[in-house]
Amino acid sequence: MNEMWTFGLTLTIVGMGGTLLSLWVLSLLISALKKLFPLESEHQPKGH
Repeated sequence: MNEMWTFGLTLTIVGMGGTLLSLWVLSLLISALKKLFPLESEHQPKGH
């Protein structure tokens, strides 16, 4: 029974860690893309 708890806890930690790591990498990717392709100012309408 103890091995099942150890496996469950390990799987939980690995799953949560993997999720947080992938979200962190995704946020870095989004930040890099924002720096490469910045949005134009919304105060200056195009074509006017």
